[in-house]
Amino acid sequence: MECLSDEQAEAYGTFAEEPTRPELERFFFLDEVDRDLIALRRTEHHRLGFALQMCTVRYVGLFLEDPLAVPWPVIEHLAVQLGIEDPSVVKRYTERRQTLYNAVNDQVAGIGQMVVPGTPRDSLHILDALLNLDGGVKPEMVATDNASYSDMVFGLFKILGYNFSPRFRDLDDQRFWRATMPGVETASYGVVEDLGRNRVNLNKVITHWPDMLKVAGSLVTNQVRAYALLRMFGRDGRPTPLGAAFAEYGRIAKTEHLLRVIDPVDETYRRQMNRQLTVQESRHKLARDVCHGKRGTIHQAYRDGMEDQLGALGLVLNAIVLWTTRYIDVAVAQLKAEGHEIRDEDIARLSPLKHRNLNLLGRYSFTASTPAAGALRPLRDPDAPELDEDDDGGQE
Repeated sequence: MECLSDEQAEAYGTFAEEPTRPELERFFFLDEVDRDLIALRRTEHHRLGFALQMCTVRYVGLFLEDPLAVPWPVIEHLAVQLGIEDPSVVKRYTERRQTLYNAVNDQVAGIGQMVVPGTPRDSLHILDALLNLDGGVKPEMVATDNASYSDMVFGLFKILGYNFSPRFRDLDDQRFWRATMPGVETASYGVVEDLGRNRVNLNKVITHWPDMLKVAGSLVTNQVRAYALLRMFGRDGRPTPLGAAFAEYGRIAKTEHLLRVIDPVDETYRRQMNRQLTVQESRHKLARDVCHGKRGTIHQAYRDGMEDQLGALGLVLNAIVLWTTRYIDVAVAQLKAEGHEIRDEDIARLSPLKHRNLNLLGRYSFTASTPAAGALRPLRDPDAPELDEDDDGGQE
């Protein structure tokens, strides 16, 4: 058995020299599949940096600790293909911050969070967070705002029992698919007959179904991370047979989602999706206000520290939601007891994320109106004058 020499070991996984023109055209050429993935990144430096890492791993066999430790002609070659006039923007790629993902249920409680390197808008990171929830009931709908998605992603969510419900920015460009079991005739699709011109290849799903179940089992038992599956499902810019099977399966789930979104009669699904997205945005606003000391950013140096700080923030947010919910319930009960008419549709619109009553900045008082065990503070009289900043007393 031959081992690498010290010089060979040191050079492994690095650019020993500038790639030749044939090597650039072979390893650093971006095909349509590559461009589709790259286009999901919002800024030029993210697109160029992502392309650089994707092609680098093809050339040297691993991801570099410093993604920019490559010969400059490589960056220029990729920038030309992406239509980026100033390749130097890639220097901002390594300055990216961490992204904090958190899962919120329809009762406004945070049920899980994770730290993700960089700022990827990738739904597979969301799936990782869902598979590692802190607790609670398994979500039925996973509503996301313009998350990156693909047919494979829909297939992964579907096989794990999640209803993946992203809000499409390019709804007009989406394809609708029809699924026909081999040897089984289907009736007309009626008014949507023209939409379903594309056909799902169910034979691919049937052939690879046992392996698809193994992938699902590996995800549930944390034997593999969802984001790592992209490398397993693609090879040389093309999907593997298993990746193609997940894509075909996902087209069924995506078409069901699209049909519910555009349903002109029943708006229940669309309203439910938008309501959950509104909850997420409101909770993020509260989180930024609570984390005011660092302007809503996490500054711990290591991932464990970041996750500890994120977990503490989530605990505070859940405590605020619980505290506000209890007082909303008491206030509604008192208004009803006083003879006020409170409509159910108005109660349904109440949110425990409104926090003007919380003292996030300024003086804090811990002595006034301390309730007995199990009791609540008396409700504020709405007709009483509010205290000015210079008056004694503080908001709860």
